[in-house]
Formats: sequence, C-alpha cells, structure tokens
Amino acid sequence: MIAVDRFERALGDASARDPEARWQRDVAVRTWSAQVMRLRGADNGLCFGRLDGHAGERRYIGRIGLLGDDLDDAPLLVDWRAPVARPFYCATAANPEGVARRRQLHTRSRDILGFHDEVLDMGNLDTVNGERDTDSALLAAVNAPRTDSMRDIVATIQAEQDEIIRLGSGGVLVIQGAPGTGKTAVALHRVAYLLYTQRERLSRRAVLVIGPNAGFLSYIGDVLPSLGETDVVFATLGELLPGLSVTATDWPDTQRVKGVATMVDVLVAAVADRQELPTAPIAIDLSDVTVRLDRRVAESARDCARATGLPHNEAREVFQDAVIASLTERAVRLIGTGWLRVGGEDEVAEDLAADVRAELDASSALRAAVDGLWPSLTPQRLLAELFASWDRLAVAASSLPAADRDALFRARGDEWTVSDIPLLDEAIDLLGPEIPADRSAERERSAANDYARGVLQILDTEEDPAGELLRAVDLVDAAALSDRHAERDHRLLAERAAADRDWTYGHVVVDEAQELSEMDWRAVMRRCPSRSMTVVGDLAQRQSAAGARSWADMLDSYVPGRWTYRELTVNYRTPAEIMAVAADVLAEADPAMSPPESVRRNGIAPWSRRVDAADLPIAVAVAVEGELGRVGDGSVAVIAPHGLTLDVSAPVFTPYGAKGLEFDAVLIVEPQRILADGPRGAAELYVALTRATQRLGVLHTEPLPVSLCALVELAPAAQPAG
Repeated sequence: MIAVDRFERALGDASARDPEARWQRDVAVRTWSAQVMRLRGADNGLCFGRLDGHAGERRYIGRIGLLGDDLDDAPLLVDWRAPVARPFYCATAANPEGVARRRQLHTRSRDILGFHDEVLDMGNLDTVNGERDTDSALLAAVNAPRTDSMRDIVATIQAEQDEIIRLGSGGVLVIQGAPGTGKTAVALHRVAYLLYTQRERLSRRAVLVIGPNAGFLSYIGDVLPSLGETDVVFATLGELLPGLSVTATDWPDTQRVKGVATMVDVLVAAVADRQELPTAPIAIDLSDVTVRLDRRVAESARDCARATGLPHNEAREVFQDAVIASLTERAVRLIGTGWLRVGGEDEVAEDLAADVRAELDASSALRAAVDGLWPSLTPQRLLAELFASWDRLAVAASSLPAADRDALFRARGDEWTVSDIPLLDEAIDLLGPEIPADRSAERERSAANDYARGVLQILDTEEDPAGELLRAVDLVDAAALSDRHAERDHRLLAERAAADRDWTYGHVVVDEAQELSEMDWRAVMRRCPSRSMTVVGDLAQRQSAAGARSWADMLDSYVPGRWTYRELTVNYRTPAEIMAVAADVLAEADPAMSPPESVRRNGIAPWSRRVDAADLPIAVAVAVEGELGRVGDGSVAVIAPHGLTLDVSAPVFTPYGAKGLEFDAVLIVEPQRILADGPRGAAELYVALTRATQRLGVLHTEPLPVSLCALVELAPAAQPAG
C-alpha cells in the first residue's frame, strides 16, 4: 500500500480544497488500490503452464495476462481465459490443436517446485526428459492437504470443466454435479471468465455469488481474488437485504409453508387487511363544524387508492386525499348551506373549501384516523404483526390449510429466520417506501436545485443580444450543479452493490441451488432482470423441505425453455473407497440418482466403531487426535447431528453446516441419528459422507443402519482405566 500512498500524494494537496477534485482523487486511489489487490491475489503461482508449438514458439499461461514494454510484442504471460490458452486444457494427442508439448509448473508462492511435460506430438517424444504421467498434475492437486480456503483449479481444469467455463453468458446455466465433481470451482472460474470476456458490461453491474452459509462463503472467498477478480458480492440468502444478517432457520414444516409461491397471495392479503374501514364513524372536529369519517367515505377512498395500483405506502397519500376531498365537501355543505346561497358567488365556496382542506390537512385527529385505517408500514412491521396474530393469519392465510397457518404463527413476530428474507423482500415491493422519509429527501433535493438555479440566474446577468457569449447555463444545469456539491459515493463497486437492495447484477451465481424455495427464487430473479445466471447444485443433496425436486419446476416459470443444463460426473474429491459407502446411502436417499465416478483410489478403508454412550465424548476426542496426527498439515472435521455438543480440537459441523466444504479427514458421529431426521436425513448423511478427501471414520452408540454396512467395523475402544 506504500505505492498507493505515493500515488495519492502525487495527485496534489490542492485537490483537497475542491470537492470535485477531491472526489476524483478518492475514486482514483480506490480504483488503483483495487487493482493492486487484484495483482497481489494473482501473484501466488502467477504462471503455471507453458505451451510449445511445432515451430518452437512458446506461450506461458498464468492467472492474469501481462504485456511487455512493447505492446506489439507477444504477451509475456497469457491469461488462462484467453482463447489462445484453451489448448492448455483441451488439447489431446488425438487433437493437439497445434501444441507439440504442454508443460505444467508446480509452484508455491513464487518458487517452482517442479514441472511435468506432456508430449502431444508423438514424433518428438525423444526430446522430453523423463516420462510424463498425464494425470500426475491433477492427482497431485486432489491429494494435496486441504486448508481453510478453497484453492482455484486454474492449473488443472479438465476438458469437461473447461467446456462449461467458456459457455456463453446468455441465459441461465444449470451445473448439476455430485459431491466432489468441482461444480463450485467451475462456477467461480466461469465468473472469472465472464468478467474477462464481458468486462465492459459486468464492470458496471458486479456479480453476486449466493452460498448456503457464511462458512462456505469464507471457504470459497479467495478463489476469485486469486484469479484477479474483486467486483463480486458474496452473500447468503439471509444477507440479501442490506441491514439484516439472519442465520436462524425454521422447523421443516414452517420452512416448507414459507417457501411456496402461494405466500405471495398471503402477503397481498395481509397488506389488504391493513387497509381497514371504521367500525363506527370517527369524529373530526374543525373550527366551525364536526365532520364524520364513516364507512362510506373510507370505502370510497379505499377503492380510489387501490385503483391506482400503487404500492400500499404510496397509495396511502391517495387514500388520504380522497378522504379529505369527501370530508371537505361535507363540511362546506354543513357550513355554507345558508350564506353561500345568499352570496351567490362560486369563488366564495372555493375559498371556504380551501380553508376547510387546509384545516383537515393539518388535523391531528384526521392523521390519527388515517394512520389507523391505512397505516404506513415497513416490511418488518407487516410480517411481525402478521405472524404474531392468529386473527390476522386467519384473514391473510385463509386459503392455506389450518395446519399451515399454525406453522406460520410465532409468539414474537420479529424473530427473523432465513425463510423470512424472501417474504420481507416481497413486502418491500408491495408496500413501497415509507412516504414521510421519502418526502423529506425530495424536499431537500428540491431545495438544493432551487438554490443552484438561483446561483445560475445571478451568473447569467450580462446582456448578450447577439447570443455570442458562453454562459454558465450553457455548461451546466441546476441539477448538475447541485450534484457537484453533493456528497459523492467513494465506495467500490461491490460495496455499493451489497448496500443497495434495488441493485441489479450483471450475473448471479447460486450455489447449493437445490435448497432454494420458490420464494427464494423470486428474490434472486428480482436482482438479475437479465437472467444471466450460473446455477449450481445437486438434487440428491437437497435437505430443505422447500427445495427443488427438479430444475424445470424452479426455472421454467422464469426462463421457459431458455436454460442450459450441464452435468459433471467425475468425482475429484472423494476416493472410491469412501464413495462406495456414500453410494449405498444415496440409493436410499434417491434411487433415481447415480453416484459419480471417483478419479482415484487411495487404499484407505473407511471405518466405524461402536462405543458406549457415556464414553462417546472421550472416544470422539481420542479419534480426532489420532486423525490430526495422521493427516499432518491437512484438516480434520467432525460432523454430528444438530444438538450434539462436543468439545474437541477440531471444528464440529452439522451436515448442513458442512455443505460445500472439504477436509482431509472426517469423523461422523451418531450417523443413525442423522439418518433418522425425517425425509431429509438420508440426504444429510450423504452430504456428511462426501466431505472427506482422504480418510473417513464413524463413531456410533447404537447399531448402524443397513446402508452403512460397507464400513469396516473396528473393535470397541478399550475402557478407560479407573
């Protein structure tokens, strides 16, 4: 950052006295800082390959492209996304695409640890030093110890993955992939590819990546920066609304009810229920007369407001104006029955009506009446008061079965869950902004424009009959002049996008997409009107009661017949020994799904051990220490049922919390309890079994389910002395 500080000083201290120059300086500094971050992120293993042509030409392949001093010369480093780099991933001996030899470099930071050559021109085989195993680079990557962050796969992208990464940007792409097939990495590399090929478009709109939980987003968060890309917003479904960060989840039945699209009708009815009619006339005292806001006046005003089609809060103004118009007419009739007829002048009636309207507009009693009949609502207030009221639920959710209405009720309405976020998001559009705050901002803006208009008038006083002088009004209008003195937004693109609920993204990635409900999809689609999306998931791993049972069911209502499907079938993460166990569980979870084919075997048999319930905490702690000693620099995780607390020297996850993550060794505790967790139990156990890259162990206190019979049963642990 020293270079950034020097750059800022070079812009000159004089800019600090000029708001426009100061804004330009800050933007330049932040933009340059972002570029420095991109270069630093790509520096680790910057160059990872080389392509040799038949005529001796060489192209070095790296995370980003670098040019020499002479722009006419060939690049020093070719960006992996460039078309000329494609043979690095796709060339074969049968179809070499002009490549005689492909070299893959193994690096750590800036150090080259070794390299492997693959000869595609069989006639030059004798020129290669040593024999090349064509899968050695890939196997070295999949066998490497796992850390807290996902590594990019830019050096080992396989041909089937590369084809998906380079697909065009139009429409929705669904990547279906079993555990370990690299679907998340492929989606992230596709984002990097689109940012490279569609830079002008996406640089204005940013990319949104939605993941299942914060741990997953933290795990994948370094991939795009390592590829030189930073204009990306990462969020869970519970973070889609700025100002809210929700992690709590509902019970499965409540989650299911909140997730169906019919909740839109419930919300519409809930809003309509807040547009009430008085049960008895409301007296409004004026200086000369008392008028009554009765059911007929309110109903007529309500019909008028609803007919506009405006959101609730904006239509409130129409409702209030219609009420005032009706009450003004009544007041004028009551006050002026005699003397208006004697005066005989229409303007007398108009003056009286104007006075009455002004008095009604200022009436606190009328404001209180309107607030009661047509309150200004926030989404939070609407939902909180709906879910905490049996009476309101009975009205708004009358179309739902009684059991579903019961599932929606909660004693405290504002205890938000992740399933509430799309409902709150929907309510924003139904309600619109709160009018008082909006009017205040509008008044401030109008005042600034009026002031700027006055300044321009002062400057435009010199007479110019021939019209030859260049005037201030020829260069800037009042709105532009006031904008120059308004506070500028210095935030980076991703920061501005994350803070703006109405931001529309250029591209959206949805990971673990099988978990999204119909209401979740409405919220996601609202943020990407262009429908440029990469949807990643595995239907066999669906755990949510409101999730997708088929991609067509979720997508055809938004992009009918306009979405592309690709499937990844090779498992790069899970050894065949572990996958054989997981396949038995998959057959129980979804017999129609086929397990992926593992790319390797490691000779380590997954095991199980039964222990007494009283000894379980100690047994887990001992097993963790043993696995930590075996994996060395690798990672160990424990996956246990929800509600089971364990004090061990390794992270403990529920099956849902482990989604998308991977570890060298995994210990699953009480799998029979995971499996017994309702219809989603088999999917949760399948997820848990497929997190390990090397070793898998199971500890249980009750007999194992039949689907885990392939585990090697170890002898019971020795009883502790004493």
